[in-house]
Amino acid sequence: MFNLLWGIVYVLVNFSLYLLCYRLFGKKGLYAWIGVATVVANIQVTKTIDIFGIAMTLGNTMYVSLYMTSDLLNEKYGRKEAQKAVWFGFFTLIMTTVLMQMALYFSPLGGSDDEMQKALQSIFGLMPRLALGSLTAYFVSQFLDVKLYTWIRKFYGKRHQFWIRNNGSTMISSLVDTLIFCVIAFAGREGFTWTIWLEVFLTTYIIKFVLTAVGTPFLYIARDFKFADEDKE
Repeated sequence: MFNLLWGIVYVLVNFSLYLLCYRLFGKKGLYAWIGVATVVANIQVTKTIDIFGIAMTLGNTMYVSLYMTSDLLNEKYGRKEAQKAVWFGFFTLIMTTVLMQMALYFSPLGGSDDEMQKALQSIFGLMPRLALGSLTAYFVSQFLDVKLYTWIRKFYGKRHQFWIRNNGSTMISSLVDTLIFCVIAFAGREGFTWTIWLEVFLTTYIIKFVLTAVGTPFLYIARDFKFADEDKE
């Protein structure tokens, strides 16, 4: 029960910080969010939790916020800005992976028993595989999301139909994202039986599905933000 209640609090805090980031820094804040969320999500996904006896990984809220960001950029600034943000997310994840892998090769002062080295190894030692899964899934699903959003907008382009464009594109692309990521990151991994893998895949997608719906009101709020410097552009 604690994980569920704490998870609700976490989601509200996460999306509120998302709004605050955009409110304070405008379009640049959305790019900053993409960079931070891409890295944080891949760190959080290494932790598996249990809610009502169901195994799931962390990082889902951050992943959903990535789709929210690309959809918001697409809605307010156009398709090219959304695509540019996706490429920016690629760069931050690749940069983090390369730098942290290099950091792990430094000999720690405490030798092989150094606690911080063990902690970093536990988290970032998995990152190459996680990064491969994330980059592949991110590449396919994010660009799919941008294209789907643009396509859906042709049929549901009215202002009040924003929720159709957002939910429709995200729920399809996040299914593709979850499938690709789970296959590359977790298939055959020690401790991940087929049953656990399937459970993680299904629960991860269901959680993303729910979070997408929860995030929609936050997107409506964000869409109405006005910025004087952007009006001059």
